[in-house]
Amino acid sequence: MRYAAIDIGSNAVRLLIADMVEINEEISFKKNSLVRVPIRLGDDAFLDKYISERKANDLVKSMSAFRNLMDVYKVRDYTACATSAMREAQNGSDIVMRIKNEANIDLEIVDGKREANIIYSSHIEKHLDSRRVYLYIDVGGGSTEVSVFANGLLIDSNSFNIGTIRMLDNQDTEETWNELKSFIKTLTKNYKNIQGIGTGGNINKLFKISGEKEGVALTFAKLKALYDYLNSFSLKDRINVLGLKEDRADVIIPASEIYLTIMRWAGIKQMFVPKVGLVDGLIHLLIEKNYPKVVSISERTESL
Repeated sequence: MRYAAIDIGSNAVRLLIADMVEINEEISFKKNSLVRVPIRLGDDAFLDKYISERKANDLVKSMSAFRNLMDVYKVRDYTACATSAMREAQNGSDIVMRIKNEANIDLEIVDGKREANIIYSSHIEKHLDSRRVYLYIDVGGGSTEVSVFANGLLIDSNSFNIGTIRMLDNQDTEETWNELKSFIKTLTKNYKNIQGIGTGGNINKLFKISGEKEGVALTFAKLKALYDYLNSFSLKDRINVLGLKEDRADVIIPASEIYLTIMRWAGIKQMFVPKVGLVDGLIHLLIEKNYPKVVSISERTESL
């Protein structure tokens, strides 16, 4: 059985196709195929509040390709959502209609709270120490989602209009940063020894560059050293010398700044990087929808 998840983000759009195996009301899944297209809708949405015809056409073509891939893979069910860029674009709903008519994909534009809920639907914290307090930090192109867990329970979560594309376009505001700081300080003031959980493409890349083994936490000091190292190179050299993709080489700097700032405010000394994101949460929601009696969901971690 195969399911698919589509994430239309501010920097890139992604399609994840996953294979399911059900044994005694327990579901395990393996990521079969992951396709990423760097359309960068945020540049239009955050500056002009409108997605240009060129990028809208690129998005519709990508969705048509995703539809064809899902048909070829014989995907049984799928879900598709769009986040910060499409939320802010005045023509977001028109593009949703185009995608439905031309690509035959039903797309939901989710608000920030819903986005945070989807991200932690993979429940990675259940595989960690339930006695500890964890701060989920997911940094995207247009927004940052933060969730606090204590004793295995969600305490609170929120979404803030601070993201990598937004920062590169100088569309982040001091007021929003202050709101984020207040949220972090208020939620964490009664807890000690908070652990971080970092998700998103940039922290995944930073963890890979760090050379740490899977399952080992990335320390604040190591992340700061990585940031200083990457920031010592020009954008051109991060691409040509370090070998970063063009659409990763610029956003990885503001992403590092966001993670480091939140870790400092929350007093976090180390952060786990489970390599999950919005599409992983969407797959979990699909499983819960199609297997209402399932008692356990796990991921088989073979590489794509």
